[in-house]
Amino acid sequence: MPAAPVCLQVALPVPLPRLFDYLPPEGLEATSALVGHRVRVPFGNRELAGVVLGAGPAETGTGLRQAIDLPDPEPLFTGELLDSLRWLARYSHAPAGEVFATALPAALRGADPLPDTHAWAWVLTEAGATGREGLRRNSRPQRLAALLAEGPCLEDRLDSTLEGWREAARALARRGYAERVAVPAHATAPAPQPGPTPNDEQQAAIDVLRAAEGFTPVVLEGVTGSGKTEVYLHAIADCLARGRQALVLVPEIGLTPQTLARFRARLGVPVHALHSGLNDNERARVWVAAWRGEARVIVGTRSAVFTPLPEAGLIVVDEEHDGSYKQQDGIRYHARDFALVRGKALGVPVLLGSATPSLETLHNARAGRYAHLRLRQRAGDARPPAVRILDVRKRPLQAGLAPEVLDMIGAALRDGGQVLVFKNRRGYAPVLLCHDCGWSAHCPRCSSALQGTPMTVHAGGGRLVCHHCGHRQARPPACPDCASLALQPQGIGTERLEELLAERFADWPVLRIDRGTTARRDGLQKLLAELGERPGILVGTQILAKGHDLPNLTRVVVVGVDEGLFSSDFRAGEKLAQLLIQVAGRAGRARRPGEVWWQTHHPEHPLLHGLIRGGYDSFADEELALREAAGFPPFAHLALLRAEAQQADAAGAFLLAAKSLLRNASGADATLELHGPITAPMARRAGLYRMQLLLSASARRALHASLDAALPAIHALPEARRTRWSLDIDPVDLY
Repeated sequence: MPAAPVCLQVALPVPLPRLFDYLPPEGLEATSALVGHRVRVPFGNRELAGVVLGAGPAETGTGLRQAIDLPDPEPLFTGELLDSLRWLARYSHAPAGEVFATALPAALRGADPLPDTHAWAWVLTEAGATGREGLRRNSRPQRLAALLAEGPCLEDRLDSTLEGWREAARALARRGYAERVAVPAHATAPAPQPGPTPNDEQQAAIDVLRAAEGFTPVVLEGVTGSGKTEVYLHAIADCLARGRQALVLVPEIGLTPQTLARFRARLGVPVHALHSGLNDNERARVWVAAWRGEARVIVGTRSAVFTPLPEAGLIVVDEEHDGSYKQQDGIRYHARDFALVRGKALGVPVLLGSATPSLETLHNARAGRYAHLRLRQRAGDARPPAVRILDVRKRPLQAGLAPEVLDMIGAALRDGGQVLVFKNRRGYAPVLLCHDCGWSAHCPRCSSALQGTPMTVHAGGGRLVCHHCGHRQARPPACPDCASLALQPQGIGTERLEELLAERFADWPVLRIDRGTTARRDGLQKLLAELGERPGILVGTQILAKGHDLPNLTRVVVVGVDEGLFSSDFRAGEKLAQLLIQVAGRAGRARRPGEVWWQTHHPEHPLLHGLIRGGYDSFADEELALREAAGFPPFAHLALLRAEAQQADAAGAFLLAAKSLLRNASGADATLELHGPITAPMARRAGLYRMQLLLSASARRALHASLDAALPAIHALPEARRTRWSLDIDPVDLY
């Protein structure tokens, strides 16, 4: 019997937990030298691009198809990144092809050639040098021409220097006054600028990081405004001085421009951004520049954790507690946790910064697994804000605001300060209600017979939007049930607050900052620049709670504290405590003192008083004790098997069959607990009924051993073909 041919084992971006055998492209041999290459292959009646993960004898010697070609002269995945992604596929129990596709920018998931990685700059032409005097004074084209007259200007620098420069550049280009040119990436380094002298606590943290050798996980717990970014900058500068690369993760796109501007001003190398606000080609250029070792400092959001780091020296995770680091669909990875895995494989320090570290991180620090550094005082002359609990029971409220709050806002504005009114619900109102019969507008795609999902009122009451599935419809002119005209928006959203405050304080700017107003590129930065340091009001959601430095902000009002006090989510208390402290931290970050008001109908709630008396540390002590008693993370390890189907019975049948297989796989191991199947807290979404099965184990090894044993049979279940199911390891959201 002839020996099976040696073939390539290819991971393809399909939801199948296996590799696919292909003969090598014509003229090539199937050897381990091809591992990590992108490869183009026929798949059914189409072509797909995958990644070669091995070479060896084929499972069958007949019917093998030949790979078409290798698009790249070198493998994109080698060494640490290749091994780390293989680990992620095993840990998340996800198909390797989907994991590797997730790690690549969208523009590289096909077989297109690698992009050029030079930088772009704008220069003034000879015609522009002589004709710029004729431009209208103080117009954007005139200001851009003045900048270019000093020499070529990098597009990254223009992003942080001149708002609206792209339109101005196009206007100059149409006149022949300016042109876009490619410049080598290394030629774009700005001149580094000195920073403030670190205080004693900052210097101690800098010294610890400077002395760190090899993999060293470090938690930097610093109160809001304590200068954690200054510590990051010193650590990155030391990393660059050793000739190494640094990766900085931030939780939101909105933080990236602010972080980039500060980093570019302080470091003597170009700083590259990597986030979903860039187009596909821009993200691919940064990824490839890092792969080639040209990008020395990369600042990005969650997916930037997959950036190649051939000369790694440091990984920083800013606001490490933030829930946005967890991917909630597709490959459900946690960027903070994967950064730690990569840091260990690379042998570099990983710095986790936060004013409110996650309880998992604090538990690891207290157990001695992570070094724990503290910054207990605000930088410079700034003082911590005073916090006041305002009892609004039996008080007349206007758009959710008490009279004392409105008086306080007016006084702060007259004093020249800025005010943040925080409400973590966008839209005008969360419910549209008929005052006569009680009917309310529910989403037809997310409501079930037992549970209605209200649609949020937008556009001043004229449009209904489901925030879960995106379904939209016009507001009905009359109640569909009783034909009454008494349809009333109930509850408060950011749009309603903006409406009231703009009417009440017409002499000052009122800016709303939520997903609706910041969807466009650099939308948040433009809104904050519009306000500048003028007195005014910001109405915002949690976008504003994440690390923004607003030096003239003196007052913060939190509307709707009570929404997080009573929740079925065991993490609700942690999330609320983090949110309240982070929002409070926006006030009084410069010389002017800050004050924070928490409006509540439950002024005696122990969580609120605990935060005021003992701060986040006291809360964490109590919450960790409760988690340990209840057997919740970090004292247990969870996995959530979710199922969605057109009929609830189909989802339930799949989970029951999966539960039986998991119970058989665990055998006599009593450490694995199976809870469910039960209906998900949100029973229906986007037309599909949702159920879930929760797995809990005191030992991580037992959890994964059971999943490894059962998942092949779960994939083969007949019920699996009638459901859409997913597995979430270490879920942060049980919704």
